[in-house]
Amino acid sequence: MRGESILDRVDWATISLYFVMVLLGWSSIYAAVYDEENAADLISLAYNPGKQLVWIGTALIIIIGVMSLDFKFYDYSGFIIYGVVIVLLIAVLTTGTVVAGSKSWFQIGSFRLQPAEFAKFATALALAKYLGDVHVKFEEIKTQLIALAIMGVPMLLILLQGDAGSAMVFSSFLIVLFREGISPIYFILGFAFIILFILTLLVSKTVLFIATIVICVIMIGVSFKHPKRIIATVVLGVMVFVTVISVDFLMTNVLKPHQRSRVISLVNPDADPLGAGWNVTQSKIAIGSGGFFGKGFLDGTQTKFDFVPEQSTDFIFCTIGEEQGWIGSLVLISLFVVLLFRISAIAERQKSKFARIYGYGVLSVFFFHFAVNIAMTIGFFPVIGIPLPFFSYGGSSLWSFTILLFILIKLDSHRMQILMR
Repeated sequence: MRGESILDRVDWATISLYFVMVLLGWSSIYAAVYDEENAADLISLAYNPGKQLVWIGTALIIIIGVMSLDFKFYDYSGFIIYGVVIVLLIAVLTTGTVVAGSKSWFQIGSFRLQPAEFAKFATALALAKYLGDVHVKFEEIKTQLIALAIMGVPMLLILLQGDAGSAMVFSSFLIVLFREGISPIYFILGFAFIILFILTLLVSKTVLFIATIVICVIMIGVSFKHPKRIIATVVLGVMVFVTVISVDFLMTNVLKPHQRSRVISLVNPDADPLGAGWNVTQSKIAIGSGGFFGKGFLDGTQTKFDFVPEQSTDFIFCTIGEEQGWIGSLVLISLFVVLLFRISAIAERQKSKFARIYGYGVLSVFFFHFAVNIAMTIGFFPVIGIPLPFFSYGGSSLWSFTILLFILIKLDSHRMQILMR
């Protein structure tokens, strides 16, 4: 193995997927802003396709940098990188620029940088550094709470910036904790909360309260010989009551007006069809109008006439759906599914705990972005400003996803050299 170069050890299948997706993403961005009148200028820095070419070029430099560093650097500096990003997240709260209602950007001239994007790989590294320590016992409550705190600090800081969508990404690291052995009860409670939240918006609170009381009484009657079950039932009943009551507070005092309207539009698409519901409605029309084979590259009418705002960023999937149809959408989804399986396979074959945990961190972030972005564009999830990896326009997101993936590829290329702690 010593005689092999790094080019012999890297996972070329995953690297190939990366470049295919980045190139397809650029062509989709080009299609999203295409206009016959400005076609000759689209690759200039005045338009998104031209800017994206610059981001792609700099991403190649980043790849070289990531792959050139000693693989042990990512283990040793996990907490340092995390700390630097936390400082940036704090700094942007005071010196950042407000964009789309969120104070999440540093702006220098025409250049903008979003620290929240880089917090994703920094958190993955910090989690892997902490949980990968041989002296840390994951089954201890203290360990699990510290892991949740590592996830929660950047989430809270990003929430303070007003970017609830980016903050939600950090909840995906629960997948890492699940892989390490955390109880599935956390996931069950999480899904139950989401369902209860939606029901609270659809059903009268009185009905929910009565239903909860009836169910609790039945459960207590069935479990009258088991005091622990009775206590658990009462606790769950109280939690349901608190959750139902807190929804109004959350909708009124926590969510911003545009976030609140997006949630309402998800539950009731006809509530504001010309306002909050416009993007999703037009996105679904665009995707549906593509049919089986699509209208053809650069021939999407919904795209050409700018019916869907933010089409080169958050709603890039509807450009593909309209112009490439069901077939093109299937190809895109298949590419992501293959990428997720590749990342999972890479994570599982690692010889070090640090690399395995980091691999699942990468998997978590990519899965969340992929699933939520597509769910947004077809109306299955509120619009929260989540980009589609490698396809949506944006330098910060492209750099972040590139670093996230290629650190894993670098660690994988040295998987036979077990990290000594």
